[in-house]
Amino acid sequence: MLLRKVPDLLTLANLLCGCVGIWLCLSGEITAGARMIIFSAVFDFLDGMSARLIGVNNPHGKDLDSLADVVSFGVLPGFIAMQLIQGDTEQLEGLIWLWGPETHSGLHYLSFAAFLIPLLSAYRLALFNHDTRQTDSFIGLATPANALFWCGLAEGICNETWYLLANPLIIALLAFIFSILLLVPLPMFSFKLKSASWSTNKIAYIFLVCCIALLGYLGLAGLCACISLYLVFSVLALFNSPDKALPQK
Repeated sequence: MLLRKVPDLLTLANLLCGCVGIWLCLSGEITAGARMIIFSAVFDFLDGMSARLIGVNNPHGKDLDSLADVVSFGVLPGFIAMQLIQGDTEQLEGLIWLWGPETHSGLHYLSFAAFLIPLLSAYRLALFNHDTRQTDSFIGLATPANALFWCGLAEGICNETWYLLANPLIIALLAFIFSILLLVPLPMFSFKLKSASWSTNKIAYIFLVCCIALLGYLGLAGLCACISLYLVFSVLALFNSPDKALPQK
């Protein structure tokens, strides 16, 4: 009986990492908070894998997983984006450059654009929670992928890898674009491969090699580039597919 609770415990660990990450962000530790997304993603992967290995298929497990994902991959990246827009923590001091007549009050209101991330993440998770079309691929950008983008962006801005993106208007625009991508009905490939064949999985393999190179060169800041590349490769995979039609509801 205890063994069957392992997936739920791993999901709760995912949720705990999200909560700790939010606390770190509110404490001004942007990069530490962003790195908690990686731990959440690991636990999110392990809870699904353990459920399959043990043979657990409880409906409440899927709902619990979505609730945890809202916090770890929705609310947490939302707070990261908000802190990046405001740029008023010690960790970001001097890194966020301004363009135009922004005032501190103006940045405060602009930062509310970051709330699109948790709002549309929650809507996506509710919309696709029991969607059977996503067994082998995703429809729209998955919430963990979106969260990893914000993890890489925060890391890159704080270590000045992505200094050109360190502007409140650019970050608010990215929050809008990536939130919309959560709901766009664009098929995106996953690594749930049916075979190891090169001919059927070449885009996934090339993408994986590119990601290893980016992370090796840029460190965690490379996550931002990896997710951006993932979007490009998903579009390429769509055009290379025999059936180019978008998924229907």
